This record gives sequence, structure tokens and C-alpha cells, in this order.
Amino acid sequence: MKYLQHANSNQSINSAVISRINAVSLAIVLSTIGTNNALATTSELPSSAINLNKLVEVNPKQAGWAKGRILVQMKAGVASSQLAESFGRHGIESARALRPQQSFRRNVQVTPNVQLVSVSQDNELAALESLRRDPNVAFAELDRLVPLAQTDANDTYFNSAWHLQKMNVTQTWDITKGDNVVVAVLDTGVDSTHPDLSANVLPGWNIVSQTNESSDLYGHGTKVAGVIAALSDNDLGVTSIAWHSSILPVRITNRSNGYAYYSDIAAGIIWAADNGADIANVSYSVSKSYTVTNAANYMRSKGGLVVVSAGNGGSDLNCQDNPSMITVSATDKNDAKPSWSDYGLCVDVAAPGAGIWTTKNGGGYGAISGTSFSAPATAAVLALIKAANPNLTIDEIENILKSSADRSKSGEEFSIKYGYGRVDAGAAIEMATQTPNIDQEAPSVAITSPQEHSLQSGVFIVNVSAQDNNAVAYVELFANGQSVGIDQQAPYEFSIDSTLYDNGQITLQADAYDSANNQASSATFQLIIENITKVEDSIAPQLRLKKPQNGVVVRDRQSVVVRAKDDVELASIELFINGELVDRTTTKKRIGFKWLTSELAPGKYTIMAKATDTSGNETTQSSTVTVAAK
Repeated sequence: MKYLQHANSNQSINSAVISRINAVSLAIVLSTIGTNNALATTSELPSSAINLNKLVEVNPKQAGWAKGRILVQMKAGVASSQLAESFGRHGIESARALRPQQSFRRNVQVTPNVQLVSVSQDNELAALESLRRDPNVAFAELDRLVPLAQTDANDTYFNSAWHLQKMNVTQTWDITKGDNVVVAVLDTGVDSTHPDLSANVLPGWNIVSQTNESSDLYGHGTKVAGVIAALSDNDLGVTSIAWHSSILPVRITNRSNGYAYYSDIAAGIIWAADNGADIANVSYSVSKSYTVTNAANYMRSKGGLVVVSAGNGGSDLNCQDNPSMITVSATDKNDAKPSWSDYGLCVDVAAPGAGIWTTKNGGGYGAISGTSFSAPATAAVLALIKAANPNLTIDEIENILKSSADRSKSGEEFSIKYGYGRVDAGAAIEMATQTPNIDQEAPSVAITSPQEHSLQSGVFIVNVSAQDNNAVAYVELFANGQSVGIDQQAPYEFSIDSTLYDNGQITLQADAYDSANNQASSATFQLIIENITKVEDSIAPQLRLKKPQNGVVVRDRQSVVVRAKDDVELASIELFINGELVDRTTTKKRIGFKWLTSELAPGKYTIMAKATDTSGNETTQSSTVTVAAK
């Protein structure tokens, strides 16, 4: 049995034992999927046959997930008819989009929506493996439950806001205090009645309950909010970084321990982006989540930035740079990384996170530690930068944060412990006020595959390369002048269904934009469509349950052998014993299953094999055997 440990307590969550059951393929029904699911953990996650995912999956040994749920994003350009067909083929029972369908620039839909899909409970891993083999799927991941990135302060008598001097914050207040900037706090809620917060807290939202109940159920979000924008220079309590910024509470959990699901974190970012947030702070370790990355891209498309915590495991996250969000590790009074702060290539900057004095739930104050508090310190500095020069693009704001950071601890080099350095608010504001010129340099863009003038049929993938002096905001692909779709994250990939076009030549062109709305177009690119008329497949697969034969008596370990073939293409072979799915393959033409009967009660058992082809035709075969007594 595995356990999930909270970083601030000895509380644990028992995982459910994995058992594999059948996933019944039904038509797609858009519905709301509940959040009160049990947790599951496992020691092994099936690997994808082809590497379509752009980030590294979280170690399955370290987290639980919502049973019966998977998060899926299709590639840009996948039609709704293909979506329904794919979901039905993968045993998905229902689905709902994490954000409402909204138009993007040029009235084109932003990068495809993440779908929160429902599968049979305890069949998540089989469905995940199947989805990751689908060439139309950009990513699929479990809806993981992540802990807060908080830990206790070691020095309970620490009573000085040392981090303000360390980051040179005090010298910025004559220039900016974060006026007219809204910072969303995605957390356990915020105590809006706290005397040192009340004037700066906006009406919030509860993502889980879909209500305006955003009070702090755990106490963590109030501490985060105080680091950013506690009322200051008022002879009361603590001093924050961005005094005049507004706090937008977005409660992403109703769990008493503060844990939150990927899906609720992503939905919270989307809500914040749609409700006026300029910056979103997420004090959870989510840099490796595909779903949260998709939501962060959405916020960037709306002109906002997402800041997240590295985490408090004290280990290398084994991560790659995630350009969609700003990941923050922690430092102490000596500018050193505390032993508990996580690190890795995905860390962008570091900020003070040890013994930070801030507001507490119920009106009090205290010192607290964790990357949970280095993240909001960074978010607050971003608010100062934005307020100091409102003309800056989000890419320019992020670049100022990184290029102004103090690298003295890492020998002026990028470091997996500190990223581009420890945040220096004074240097950042000086740089921001001396950057009057808006980015006027357009990106470069080119279509790189498939080979130009090649023959294409069915569904095929088009790859586009794009670069910019700051950062590419998004790439849009056109076929014969009509938009195929938008992708906001490299590598830029688009799925095209050739059956939507007449046989003959089609012309492709890609446009790339940066956050200053500079645009560049690729050279035109020709392909030849050559679709073969599809013959309706009405012939079911051939199936043979070779062993054991009907009526035999079995004991100890019994081999169960199933073979199948199809005149077009097999989709899957499944093996059931007394109605329970015990084995499944989507890549092979046989199943060889070792059935251990010695632990079973004697009696009759029904073995059923089912073969399904890609057109949905099915063949089943059964045998009944007797398990002998020990």
C-alpha cells in the first residue's frame, strides 16, 4: 500500500488497490464529472509507444490520482467528429472541456481544449496507454492530486522581514507599489476579513463548488496572499511586496489537507484569466503537468503570467524548462537553497522562502517557510514590474525578471538550484523603467514536415518551427487559406484530416505571433492529397480461444491463449474471467495469460475473449471450465 505524505504534517492518504476492469465504450456525452473520487497509486506507469507528450510525467510513485478520470488534449486541427470517434474507441464514457469554447485572435479557437474524461474506475492506466498511442492525442495524463508546497519555519522567533531587504524591494516603493495589478491566488482560499488584507481582497470563486465561497479552509492561501499584498505602512502587522495590488482568491480545493487536483488547478487558472487576473500564483508543484501547462498557455494568450512553486521534496525534479509558467525554488537568508527546496532544469528563478513573516487565517501573523512563499514573492515582484511600466509585454516582463536576477550564488551561470538567479526587485524595476521600446521584431517561422510535394492520405501531422527574440506566443496553420488550428507550445504540431480536402494539391502556410502581436508568415508549402475511397468494413474479426477448451477441469497455473485477426485492422483483444477484464492488448494479435487458479474457490468459471476491429465490429468466444479443489 502506497501513501501520500503532506509536506507539513504526518497525515497520509491510503491508496486504493489497483484492479483492472472493463471499460465499456459509449457515445460521448458532455457532462460535469464530480470531484469526490477516490485516490489510486501504482508503482508502474505504462510507457507510450510514441513520444507525443511535451513534458515529463510526474513519478507515479509520488502521487495519487482521481479514479475514473483522465486529462486529454487532442492536437490542433482534430475535428469534432474525430474527437468523438477517438474517445469512443478508447473506452471514454463522458467528457467535458476545462474551459468554455471561446474565440482567439482572428476568431480562431486557441490551442485545443483539455478534456476531463471519464473512464471505468481502476481502468485509468489501460485507457491512458491506449490514448497515448493515438497519433491525434497531444497528451494524456492522470488527474493527479498534489500537495501544498509549504513547510514549517525552523526559527519560531524569526521576527524580521529579511526578504524585503534581500530582494531590494524597499527601494522600489518610490516608483511602484503594484497599483492596478490583479494577482490571483489559486489556493485553499483567502481570509478576506483579515485586517491586514481586507481592503486589497476582491470577491473570489470556488472552482470545486462553483460558488463564491472562497474563505480559507486550511490557512495556506491567507499566508500566500499576505506575502503579495498585505496592507502596508499602516502601523499594523506585516509588510508585503506589492502593497497596492489586488488579491483575487480562487479556491481550488475543498479538501481539509489543502491537496488539489490538476484539473481544478487548471480550471482555476482559466477562471482567473477570464476574470481580470494579470498574474496567477499557484503554490503547488505542477511544472510537469500537461494540463496545467495548457491552462498557463491560455492565460498567456490573455496577457497574463502564471507563477508556480518548485516543491519541498529536497530533490531534483528531473524536469525540462517549461516556458509556459515561471517555476520558483527557495532561498534562505544566506542566498543558499534550503535542503527542503526542490530544484531542476524547470526552475526559472529563486526567491526567499525560509522564515517569511506573513498574515495568518483568523487575523494573526507568523513566520512560515516553503517554496509556497518564494512563488508569491516572485509574483509580487512581477506585479511591481507591470505597474512600473504597463507598456511591457508579458515576455518582456518575464525576461526582465530573469535577466535582473542575482546570479552571484551560481557564478553568473544558469543553475538548476536557482535558475537565472535570486529575484532582485530593485534591479528589475530599474530595468523596467529604462525599457521604453516595445518589441518590434517579428518571429521566424517555417513548415518543416512532411516533405513538400509528398503524397498524403488519411490523417497526417504537419510540424512547424518558430523562433522569436523574446518568445513565440502561438503558431497558426492554414490550409488553402482556411485555419487548421493554433498551437501555443513547441514543438508546434497540427493534425490534418485529408478527407476534408479534394484530391490534388493543397497549399499550407504558417503564421507565428509574439506577445507584442508581431507576426510573420512562412513560405507557402504544397502537398498532394490522394485519398482512396474507404470501403465500409462490416466483417467482424476472426477469433479463437485456443486454451483452455470448454468443459475441462483446471488446477494450479493454467495458460489462457487467445488469437485474433481482421481483414482490415484489429483495434483490441480483451480477456474476461467471470466478467472481469484480466488482460487487454491494442498492439498484438494474441494474448497469453497465466491464470493462477490455486487461490480460487472451486467451481465453474466462464472465460470470454473479445476481438474488436477499428470499425467497431466485435467477435466473442467463451468457454466454461471447472476449477478443481486444492
